[in-house]
Formats: sequence, structure tokens, C-alpha cells
Amino acid sequence: MRISGCTIVRNAGLMGYPIVPSIRSLLPLVDEYVVGVGQSDDDTRELVQSIGDPKIRMFDAFWDTSKTIRGVILSEKTNEALSRCEGDWCFYLQADEVVHEQDLPAIRTSMETYLDDSDVEGLLFRFLHFYGSFGIVATARNWYRNEVRVIRRSSGARSVGDAQGFRIGERKPRVVSSGASVFHYGWVKPPGLMAQKMKLANRWWHGSAHDSDFDHFQYRAAYGLKRFTGSHPAVMRDLVDHQDWTFEPRLTLSQWDLRDVRNLLSDAVERVMGYRIGEHKNYMTIKRP
Repeated sequence: MRISGCTIVRNAGLMGYPIVPSIRSLLPLVDEYVVGVGQSDDDTRELVQSIGDPKIRMFDAFWDTSKTIRGVILSEKTNEALSRCEGDWCFYLQADEVVHEQDLPAIRTSMETYLDDSDVEGLLFRFLHFYGSFGIVATARNWYRNEVRVIRRSSGARSVGDAQGFRIGERKPRVVSSGASVFHYGWVKPPGLMAQKMKLANRWWHGSAHDSDFDHFQYRAAYGLKRFTGSHPAVMRDLVDHQDWTFEPRLTLSQWDLRDVRNLLSDAVERVMGYRIGEHKNYMTIKRP
């Protein structure tokens, strides 16, 4: 069994992506790591090179800055990286996502278990979305709970849209649980850097027309923010230990808005019904013993 890792990255420093911890978190699992490095205005290439692992294969990925509709440039660049993978399984990890070292054995076991089961086209991961602080996770329904991050290369799965999910032709991939989690750090960095990241990232959806929307960014207390009581991946602990800003997630009555009310009602219905009504899923789960 051969395992490929892949990612894409551009302006990692300017956008506060933990690209080095992200890549390092997967290196013990994969046989190769394909990294598409876009033209950058910082030292992104040097950051990737500094890892110094022979498993890493970098290639130059040109990002067409005129493509500013719905983030589709992200799936285009992701597919360029996927096309260079040579493994039986391809583990796509975004530049702000990290895997915990404790989960690597479970992921490998899942890959070995389903290697010859061609009906299993991908592996599903639970997501921990950190927001505002390394000690807070977002759990409301507007944050996706699960997503596919490993695909079977022979399935022909391709990244779609803004690269959150995959499709095989026009349908969703058939997946089983990996038994592991992805730690998503896209919404936890110093507020000033978070504003800059949002401004730059937003251009891939709307161009620069809305740049001023982020000039006075502040993390917002919201329904569904909870204290994180687990452990972070070892590769992230230096960043976690050096957090130099604070964020209070407590939501006061005056801060509630319509989304908070809807999320509260959705949770209430879920507790009664036992499942989340209308949850968007980029996958079809199939049952296995």
C-alpha cells in the first residue's frame, strides 16, 4: 500500500497558515507529500523547503488572480496536486488543517482494511474547528462536522467548488469513517492577522470589492462556542503555547442575532429527533462490518 499526501498553499505567512505543522503532521503516515506552491509575496516556498524531508515534492502552481468567483481556483489547484499523487490513497490536507499524531495508527488501519474494497472511495474525518482561540471550538450547525480528506486515487475523485469536498463524475464519493479527526485552525490567529487573511481569501470569492469589510475585524461571541479540553497535535504546541491575545466566547443577550437563534433551535430539534435535519454532506456513507 502506498499513501500520498497533498496540499496547496500560497502566501502562507501573510495569511497565517500553519503550513509547516500541517505538512509535518502527515509525514509519518505518507510515502510522498505533493505540495503545490503558488506564486507568493512572502517566504512560503522557503517555509516548505525548511522542513527538509525527502518525501516532499514541490511544484510551481500558477494562481490566476482574475478568477474570483466562488473560490473555484482552490479546487483547480487542488486537482493539480492530486494529479501528481502516485499512492493508492491520497490524503488531501488543507494548509490550515492538522492531524493529531494519536490518530495516525487508526488512519493507517482504515486504509489497510479497505484497500481492496473498491466500493469504499474515501475516508471521512470528524472536524474540530477552532475559533478565536486555541482553547475554543465552534460546534454550531454552520460549521461542518465531517468531511472527506482521503480519497482512493483509482476512483477518479476530483475536488470541487472551493475545495471543501469531492465528486466522482456528478455524484458524491462513497465513504466510511476513518476513526480520526482533523484539527482546523483557519479561524484562530491574532485578530490583525485574521483580518488580513480574510481580506486576501475573500478575493477568491468576490474580488477586492469587499476588502473594507475586514478593516475592523473582531472575533464574535456566538452560539455554539465551547471550551476545548483535549490535547493539540504535538506539531502545533509551540503556536498554542505562544498565543498572545484573548477572546471571550461568552454570548450576552444583546449579542444574539438570527443565526444564533436558528442554531439554538436546530440543536433543540436534533436532540429530539436524534439527527441533524438538512445537514449538507459532500459524501455518501456506506456501512461496513
